[in-house]
Amino acid sequence: MPNSLQPIPVWVLCSALKACAIIILLSLARGAVWLANMIVIAPISDPLKNMQGPEASFLQNHFREVMDPTHSPNTHENWVKAYGMTFRFHGFGRHDYRLFSIDLRVISHILNSPAYEKPWQTRSLLSRLFGRGVFAMEGEEHKLLRKLISPAFSTQSIKAMTPIFFEKAEELRDRWEYLTASPTSIDSEGLPPLPPPLYSPARSVADTVLDVSHWFSRAAFDVIGLAGFDYHFRSLQHESEDVYLAYRNMFKVADRNPGVRGLIQLYFPIFEKIWPDEGSRILKESQVVIHQAGNELIQSKKTAILAEKVSSKDIREKDILSLLIKSNLSTDASKRISDADLLDQLSTFLFAGSDSTALTMAWCAHLLSLNPDVQTRLRDEVLSLTTCSSTILAGYSPQSHAEAIDALPYLDAIVRETLRLCPPVHGTMRVATRDDNVPISSPILLRDGTVVREGETFRIRKGSYVHVPIEALNSSEDIWGPDARSFNPDRWFSLPHTARVPAHPGIANLMTFSFGPHACPGWKFSILQTKVFMTTLLPHFVFEPAADIQKFNAVLTRPYVYDQFEHGARLPVKVGKYCPP
Repeated sequence: MPNSLQPIPVWVLCSALKACAIIILLSLARGAVWLANMIVIAPISDPLKNMQGPEASFLQNHFREVMDPTHSPNTHENWVKAYGMTFRFHGFGRHDYRLFSIDLRVISHILNSPAYEKPWQTRSLLSRLFGRGVFAMEGEEHKLLRKLISPAFSTQSIKAMTPIFFEKAEELRDRWEYLTASPTSIDSEGLPPLPPPLYSPARSVADTVLDVSHWFSRAAFDVIGLAGFDYHFRSLQHESEDVYLAYRNMFKVADRNPGVRGLIQLYFPIFEKIWPDEGSRILKESQVVIHQAGNELIQSKKTAILAEKVSSKDIREKDILSLLIKSNLSTDASKRISDADLLDQLSTFLFAGSDSTALTMAWCAHLLSLNPDVQTRLRDEVLSLTTCSSTILAGYSPQSHAEAIDALPYLDAIVRETLRLCPPVHGTMRVATRDDNVPISSPILLRDGTVVREGETFRIRKGSYVHVPIEALNSSEDIWGPDARSFNPDRWFSLPHTARVPAHPGIANLMTFSFGPHACPGWKFSILQTKVFMTTLLPHFVFEPAADIQKFNAVLTRPYVYDQFEHGARLPVKVGKYCPP
C-alpha cells in the first residue's frame, strides 16, 4: 500500500523558519525598544525626576525601606525630615520614580480622583486569590458594585448582626476559661521557647500562653460566616470544616512572599498553568471546594427566597448574602450582579472581614498586655457598664447593649489607637491613568531650587505609581504630634487640629480604612465587633506580654515572634483569670 504522506517541500520549511525568525526578531526588537524607553528615554521627561528623594543605583529599589514594618517607621520619619512631606523614591531601579506623600491634601486628591486606580498588578493578584471582588474592581463596575453592597454594611444592618458578635465572643470566652483552668502553653507544640518580652509585670497573674491572633481569627471567621452568609464554620469548636480549611489554606498562600516566580506568573499567567507550583495547586484545590459550597449556598438561598417571596423587596434576612441576593433579584437589570460575582464578593468579605478584624483584636490584646494601667482603666469602664446593664434586664437586648458598648469613650479611644498604630493594611498603591496636576498643602522644594507653594500643584504623568503610606500617615508627627509612634489612647480626647476634620479626611480620623470611593465598606462592622469582643473578654481575663513581637507584611500586616519568623504568624499573649480586688 503506497504511503499517502508526502514529504514537505524544502522551500516550505525554509519559508516557515524565516517567518518564525522574523517574528522572533520583531518581538526582540519591540522588547528592546520598550526596555530602552522605560530605562533611558521615559525617565528623562518624568516630572517626578525633579523631586527630591533618596538616591538609588541602577537596579536598586526602596521597597524594603517603604514596606517592611521592621524598617519603614524610621525610614518614613527620616525621609520626611530630609525631603519634606511629598517626595519620590525608586521602585524597580533608578529609572522607576514613584510618589510618596503624607500631605493629606495630596492623598485626598489621589484617593478621590477617578484619574487614579489600583495598578493592574494589584488587581490581578487580588483576583487570583479571591476572584473579581469589590477590591479588585475599578471604574463604573466598581461604582455599581459598591452601590449594591452598601445596604449590607449600613448601621441598621450591622445592628442586626450584633447577636452574632455576642454569641461568638461568649463562645471564645468559654474556650479561654477552660484553657486557663490549667496553666500551660497552648498552640506551641513543636515550637522553640519564646524570647522574653520587652516588658514584664513585677508580679505576674497570668500563666497560660495563647496565640491570640489564631484564636481571634477563628472567632472572626465564625462571625463573618454567620453574618456574611448564614454559614456555620464552627471553627472555634474544631478546625475541620472543609470550606474553613479551604479558605485557611488559601489565606496561607496569600501570606507568602511571591518572589521571582510570583512576578513571572503575574506578567505571564500561562507560566502558572504550564508549571504550577505548590501554592498554585493549593489555590486551585481550595477554590474548587469554595466554589462548590458557595454555589450550593447561593442557589439554596435564592430558591427559598423565590419560593416564599413574591418580590425581592419582601426579604427580611439580614446576612450579607441575602441582602446581595435582594439586589440581584431587583427588577432593574442595571442593579443585578451575576452569581459568579456574588461568590467572589463572599470570598472577599470573608478575607477582609475575618483576618483584618482578627488582627485588630489581637493587636489590641497585645497593646493592653504592654500597658497594664490602660488595661485596668478599660476594664473598670467595661465593668461599670456591665453592672448598669445587669440592673435593667427588662430593657435589655443585644442591639441596645451593643449601642451602650459603642458609646464607651475609653474603649473607643483604645480601639482607634490600636487601628492607628497597627493598621491591618500597611499601605496601598495607585497608578495615574492620565496626566494630572496634584494640589498640595505643604511646600515642596524641587531639585532645581523651585518651590511649589501651598495651594499650588505639581505635575504627575500617566503611568506613574503612587504609594499611599497608611502606616506613615497614621504615625506622622506632623499629623499626630511628637508622641505619634507611642500608644496613647488619651490623645483621642484632644486630637490636634491636623488629625481632625476637615484637615484629616480619613474615616474615623484614621487612614486605616482609607477614604473616598475605595474606602473599606465594612469599617463599622469591624470596629463594633472588636468592641464587643473586648468588653466580653476583659471582665474575665488579664493580658500580659509573652514574647517580643514584630510585624511583617503580606497582603495584611501580621505579627510574628522575634527571631522565629520561620514559624509563621503568631501573637502569643499570657492570659490569666481576672480576680476582682
